[in-house]
Amino acid sequence: MKNGLIVSKIKNGTVIDHIPAGRALAVLNTLGIKGNEGNRVALVMNVESSKMGKKDIVKIEERELNQREVELIALIAPSATINIIRNYEVAEKRKLNLPEKIEGILKCPNPACITNNDVEARSRFIVISKLPLVLKCDYCETTLTEDEVLRQILL
Repeated sequence: MKNGLIVSKIKNGTVIDHIPAGRALAVLNTLGIKGNEGNRVALVMNVESSKMGKKDIVKIEERELNQREVELIALIAPSATINIIRNYEVAEKRKLNLPEKIEGILKCPNPACITNNDVEARSRFIVISKLPLVLKCDYCETTLTEDEVLRQILL
């Protein structure tokens, strides 16, 4: 038998695969998973991957992600795939795709930006680069780096 880690299948839920190594905890944090929700959660970090070198995997039993959660994960792990599991089978497989515009999720770091001074203004960032991630505020043109995005998401 090959050396390896065996993680049991889940009947229903979500498997997030191809997460960049070391970012699975950020994914759990983003989804608000603390470990006391009662659902089985499997977290595998730094496993070998022929495509990525190393990767993380998260399995969440009895939970399907909503669109906002998928968008947040795309910011943390744009290379990830999301598999929806129903009755032990992959019912749906989605590659994450970072949208061209990200609205209402991040805060502009510029204190003078209208989005920080008008309660009705909703933040909107344009994706300038996907790898490395660089975003630009659509209002004041302030840029956000990948590290700044991760810091905001993890707050």
